[in-house]
Amino acid sequence: MLKIKINNFPILFSMSDRLNDQAQHRLQKLLRLKQTNNDPYLVTKTSLTHSSKSFQVEFEKCSEEELKKKATVSLAGRIIAIRQTFLIIQDFDGQVQLYINKKIHPKLFDYFNEFVDIGDQIVVSGKPMLTKTKVLTLAVEEMKIIAKCLLVPPEKWHGLTDIETRARKRFLDLTYNLAMRDVFLKRTKIIKSIRSFLDQNGFIEVETPTLQAVLGGANAKPFKTHYNALKADFYLRIANEIALKKLIIGGFNKVYEMGKMFRNEGVDTTHNPEFTSIEIYQAYADFEVMLVLVEKLIQSLCESLNQFSFNWNNKTINLKTPFHKITMVELIKKVTGIDFNSVKDDQSAILLAEKHHVKLAKHQQNKQHIINLFFEQFCEQTLIEPTFVTHYPKAVSPLAKQDPSNPEFTQRFELFINGKEIANAYSELNDPLEQRKRFEQQLEEKQLGNDETSELDESFLEALSFGMVNTAGLGIGIDRLVMLLCECNSIRDVVFFPQLREHK
Repeated sequence: MLKIKINNFPILFSMSDRLNDQAQHRLQKLLRLKQTNNDPYLVTKTSLTHSSKSFQVEFEKCSEEELKKKATVSLAGRIIAIRQTFLIIQDFDGQVQLYINKKIHPKLFDYFNEFVDIGDQIVVSGKPMLTKTKVLTLAVEEMKIIAKCLLVPPEKWHGLTDIETRARKRFLDLTYNLAMRDVFLKRTKIIKSIRSFLDQNGFIEVETPTLQAVLGGANAKPFKTHYNALKADFYLRIANEIALKKLIIGGFNKVYEMGKMFRNEGVDTTHNPEFTSIEIYQAYADFEVMLVLVEKLIQSLCESLNQFSFNWNNKTINLKTPFHKITMVELIKKVTGIDFNSVKDDQSAILLAEKHHVKLAKHQQNKQHIINLFFEQFCEQTLIEPTFVTHYPKAVSPLAKQDPSNPEFTQRFELFINGKEIANAYSELNDPLEQRKRFEQQLEEKQLGNDETSELDESFLEALSFGMVNTAGLGIGIDRLVMLLCECNSIRDVVFFPQLREHK
């Protein structure tokens, strides 16, 4: 670690041993700035008159004579290019070209020549002008570095090309890859539009705990932590379903919550252990109501983006409604030719699984689990166009109400687009006796090795026992939905700071 004394204050640069020659040169420029009372880090206020966008809007149609009459303009941004006495700076809204006239402002030019590098953050003031090629430019009269770029930035035109480096160093990716910045601006717009749609439809946004004493609401592996004050183990929530249903029991008719969920599972192009989800609950409704709601919501998002056709993983996806709809058993028959309605018992289903090389865990040695496995293994990837798959087996839907016409199945659907699950909904199970039975079945599966089961939640059973009206719930994976609407092929590209393995 290099210690450098400037004005009797030690400055520590832990990165100095690793800096290359260019970076060492930049470091020396910073030290000279400090020694000449131009320390950029002492700047506390920056007065600006324009952004790059407002600069272009106000002056782009002005003639040279009109520009000469304009008042002094102040701008700030990061230098992304230097060509002799011309610079290009970039702020959040765009780019502006700068010009330094060496003859008129020799001291300014000396400052620029001695201290300034590509990547520096600067504030400038001057008059707007047109170059010989009629490019709107700011003729700089004053310049100050307000943050020195000590490390050499990526080359302007190509930026960061390695996908993992882009995700690991998102601050650079956002600076030099404006298309990526647009993705995150679009994500913000999508989230705002979702909230606006739900608010306009009478839903109330609520907040529920991230730390949970009892695991529930979904089948997934949790992150576990210890609550020192309570001397008890807690989980980061894998879902917020139970808490939201308690609010329905408490008298709220329409609620939703958007927030982070945590699942201690694998990482791939569509999975991140920490992800954003929204769950929506409506009293006096069933899963068909939620089916209509999610269609309307997606239509509303497409209208706000003025786009209905999307390219996702080299597939063209049309999001105009109505979406396709098919039961799980019908879909399996369509894809494989196997009709599980004709399979009468568990043993027959097990024989079918063996014949088609479907591996079964100990807890999956029954018809209902085998139906779900056939769907996952043979059918999911075929669902390119938006498709509602309905009526899931009861064994894989412990919180869903059974279908009165076929008790083996539930009033549940999942929305698939391009082989990926986007939404999950069902008529909520509101019978406390049946819910206890389902929880107990989950515990039996856990003893057989299923480590993704829900726990028996006595607090929720108590709440259910006070009476919950027929209710429908809907969950949507925000990250995957944004991937689709932004035409991104990896979840890393729609999450600012995705989880990555330690870089060595």
